[in-house]
Amino acid sequence: MSSTDEEHVDDHSPQTPPARGMRSLTADSFSFGEAVGGVRGVIESVLPGLVFVVVFVITEDLTPSLVASAAAALVAVVARLVQRTPVTQALGGVLGIAVGVFWAWRSGEAQDFYVWGLWTNAAYLVAFVVSILVRWPLVGLFVEAIRAGFSDAARRDEPVTEEATSDDEPERSPFAALADWRSDPALVRRYTVASWFWVGLFAVRLAVKVPLYLTGDVGWLGTMHLVLGVPLWGLVLWLTWVVVRGAHERAGRTDAT
Repeated sequence: MSSTDEEHVDDHSPQTPPARGMRSLTADSFSFGEAVGGVRGVIESVLPGLVFVVVFVITEDLTPSLVASAAAALVAVVARLVQRTPVTQALGGVLGIAVGVFWAWRSGEAQDFYVWGLWTNAAYLVAFVVSILVRWPLVGLFVEAIRAGFSDAARRDEPVTEEATSDDEPERSPFAALADWRSDPALVRRYTVASWFWVGLFAVRLAVKVPLYLTGDVGWLGTMHLVLGVPLWGLVLWLTWVVVRGAHERAGRTDAT
């Protein structure tokens, strides 16, 4: 996911790591700032693309625009290395920028800086639609994977208890949770509704950006890339959280009645 997708670091205690990206969907409360990675994370995500479009609009020259954008992404990585903070997100940004730079450099067309993002959004769109049609909505898989302990944050939030590891009851594979939720129609409905939000996210991006790409309007394409990036992603994360929060607790109460 974009843009995109994916984890930034702010000042938090080791005991309470911030709920970023898809991990925020399992949190008790939602913080937009933490979900999108904080101020530093947003800057690292936005700056390379912003630098590219600003330099290109001013110079109308592809080479300095690509060099400036790549430099901005590399500075973020170097700064984290110097400060000895996790570089996962910054490295992800460098890889994304590197693909865009390569594509634009190879074709000589500035709009091709954004073509990789268009392809990835199209792939995500297809994946989410297919998952809904086959009744395996991807939001459900992501959320249940986090709840089952496939992420470090989930493991810290849900420590293993003595009952779970006792000899009387065999330890349950976390992979089973990736399918168990499908036996609950209420959970499937919630995850399906939430997955449609993501379909809308990718569809809106493509509907706006593809015509701009085809016409070669780099200024507006770059602007829409920024507008429909972190802000829209954060909004969809929040909408998804609203739909899926407490779903298991409500399902449990329904089963008990």
